[in-house]
Amino acid sequence: MTGYGSGDARTSVDDAPVRLVVDMRAVNHRFLDCRVRLPAPLAEHTAAVEALLRKRLRRGRVEVMARVEGRVERAPTLDEALARSAFQQLQALRDELAPGEPLPLSLLSSVPGLFTPGGPADGEALRESLLEATAEACDALDAMRLREGKALTQDLSTRLESIRAKLAQVRVLCPTVVAAQRQRLRERLEKLLADRDLELDQGRLEHEVALFAERTDVAEELARLTSHCDQFVELMQSTGPSHGRKLDFLLQEMAREVNTLGAKTPEVEVTRSVVELKADVERMREQVQNVL
Repeated sequence: MTGYGSGDARTSVDDAPVRLVVDMRAVNHRFLDCRVRLPAPLAEHTAAVEALLRKRLRRGRVEVMARVEGRVERAPTLDEALARSAFQQLQALRDELAPGEPLPLSLLSSVPGLFTPGGPADGEALRESLLEATAEACDALDAMRLREGKALTQDLSTRLESIRAKLAQVRVLCPTVVAAQRQRLRERLEKLLADRDLELDQGRLEHEVALFAERTDVAEELARLTSHCDQFVELMQSTGPSHGRKLDFLLQEMAREVNTLGAKTPEVEVTRSVVELKADVERMREQVQNVL
């Protein structure tokens, strides 16, 4: 499922505060696909972040971005002896060439080797802070996914109950379909035979009605649909890895049974229920794509 999480951690470099912020976004994906983008001072810790993600997350395409607030490299070191020597020599040259002229300290900036680069900060401290922020982002991502999962479960459960209710309606309506067909056939035959002064063959009528009843018998479809609904509930309530693909397969089977149900029952009321069943199953299939 999709989700977003953010985390931050604080450390210090040369007593200066540094804040590390990690933003994490996840979308649906069959497997776990991590894409970590870190700024240059943290790039060496990419593998550690990926290892944490693989430990905390099971699936999804996850994008992780980090930013640094503060300086993460140590301050450069001034070679004081070199600075004093250089300034003294400049003073001597000034006194010789232009006595009394001001001698700004900014001239020292052109002296090569006056400052020694500070180098990177304590890598272990940065690594620990980065992993702390990443773990916090994972917690926030999991919390958002959990909220989305609960909402998704509620929606699927509501639609499933709607399907069960419509199946109950169809189960009640089906016996009336045969009775209505018997009455229609009787009225049609009596009208046709009245002009020819012939009597209705009751046995023939019942034979046609029996054939119609056999063609329109949907007991198996209703039983399978009910079974699929029960299995769907069991999968939603089960723990462990995602059952998205199993849920999708069950919904495919439910759609097939509903189509067969509609083909077998020409009655208007039943057809209306079948159309609504198709709509519910299709909406559930769209929702289940979020957990594939």
